[in-house]
Amino acid sequence: MKKVKYYYDTENLAYRKIQPKKGKKLSVILLFLASSALFGFLCFVILLNTPYFETPKDRLQSREIDNLKIRYALLNKKMDQLDAVLENIEERDNTIYRVFFNTTPIPEEQRKAGFGGINRYKDLEGYNNSELVINTTKRVDILSKELVIQSKSLDEILKLAKDKEKLLSAIPAIQPIKNEDLKHMASGFGYRTDPFTKVRKFHAGMDFSSKTGTPVYVTGDGVVERADNTASGYGNHIVVRHGYGYETLYGHLSKYKVRAGERVKRGDIIGYVGSTGRSEAPHLHYEVHKNGEVVNPLNFYYGNISAKEYLVISKLANQENQSLD
Repeated sequence: MKKVKYYYDTENLAYRKIQPKKGKKLSVILLFLASSALFGFLCFVILLNTPYFETPKDRLQSREIDNLKIRYALLNKKMDQLDAVLENIEERDNTIYRVFFNTTPIPEEQRKAGFGGINRYKDLEGYNNSELVINTTKRVDILSKELVIQSKSLDEILKLAKDKEKLLSAIPAIQPIKNEDLKHMASGFGYRTDPFTKVRKFHAGMDFSSKTGTPVYVTGDGVVERADNTASGYGNHIVVRHGYGYETLYGHLSKYKVRAGERVKRGDIIGYVGSTGRSEAPHLHYEVHKNGEVVNPLNFYYGNISAKEYLVISKLANQENQSLD
């Protein structure tokens, strides 16, 4: 029931009913509606900014963010694996490859150096997941830098390997006459008795006794520097320049199979055993020079003889007997 209000009329000494004005009643209604609408709007705004109320767009964005977090987590796990593999390669690079090729290892501080100067990640700041994105981006940048350093290092190692391969091919590493073609090891490196003067003098090479016409093999890759008989005592002889300071000489040949300027590879036949020049019997006089100095050829026969054969030839070569030239 609607509540009725009265007032006391002092002139007539009686209670009279209060009649509300129509305009005032309407304004009250409008004020109520306006306040209700404002209150409802405020509540709606508050709900929008709380985690308890999500729009379809918010839910879609939330799923995308969760998906990106999962992807970033997987990316970081892959980078952990890449880190482990790269560290293994770096360790082998420093402790094996560079040691083998006698070159300086890359310092750890150079491999792991960061990025100085301006803030490279300023554009990624200010977001809810900025820390995750920045840390992952930094890891990618560091890995990329380390990979560039390691790639350049491996390029250098490859170049050193090619140079090393050339060096190993150039070193005079085999006997110039096969064991099956040898009669015996006539004389070794060092002081020996001269067959003509019978005086003890230095013998600068090794003498391989074999029949005339036995093939003579070049002991390392190189270029024939000379093939003539103009040097005193050697008769028909060949000199091969191998590079890296190495030269070999093959003396008292019966004939040549190469000429000056020709490139030869280890194992090629370059001439044949003879007894030309200052020689007492058919044999090959063989010398090895390193940086202009004669060295003992016995130190280089590791390419085509066994350990047992080396011991035998070493024992014979070290006997102080008479040379054949």
